[in-house]
Amino acid sequence: MLPLSELENRIGYKFKNESLLKRAMTHRSFSSENNERLEFLGDSVLNCVIGNALFLKDKHFDEGSLSRVRSNLVKQSALAEIAERIGISEFLRVGEGELHTGGNRRPSTIADAVEAIFGAVFTDSGFESAQTVIIRLYEPMLSKLTPDTLGKDPKTRLQEVLQGHHYGLPVYEVLEVRGLPHDQEFLVSVSVPKLDINLQGVGRSRRQAEQEAAQKALDSEAVKKLKG
Repeated sequence: MLPLSELENRIGYKFKNESLLKRAMTHRSFSSENNERLEFLGDSVLNCVIGNALFLKDKHFDEGSLSRVRSNLVKQSALAEIAERIGISEFLRVGEGELHTGGNRRPSTIADAVEAIFGAVFTDSGFESAQTVIIRLYEPMLSKLTPDTLGKDPKTRLQEVLQGHHYGLPVYEVLEVRGLPHDQEFLVSVSVPKLDINLQGVGRSRRQAEQEAAQKALDSEAVKKLKG
């Protein structure tokens, strides 16, 4: 496990109280002193920061469009993407059982840890510091937003691309449902046979998993060629 100072380097923030970061990196399977409360706080701060960023980004979109794109940006798959980019699993403390089953790399777990980091930064030095960290980590996603994508979720955009080139609708299938009823994780596939696309997405709901799978399809070389 890497030292927390390396994680501070990766997120661009030095904690005054390092115990907050340590707690943010502690899963409930490891200790009763875990990151769940910081995750709750971080989720609230994240929604506010991303909402403000979108409000400032473009003045031509209505509330419904802004709400949809904010939902896409704060969902599990987006947070898990950030978590993988900064290698959060290298710092996360989980119980032995979780470790043996790959729990420190599970999308839901690493996404929660990112929110816990945001909550920890907010607790350590306030909203502006948390906002700076969040915008820095979200910049690759925010920079990709365009008027064509701002108000549309990945499933809608994938469908529009395929229909625009006279391909059939993508097919979604639930492959697996993991976990307890209150903490489920869905594994869903999306396929476009004519383009030889068969990809998978994971989410806390079927819809989230389908959206993640659709985004992967949009990012595939086959669909990129269609979009030109």
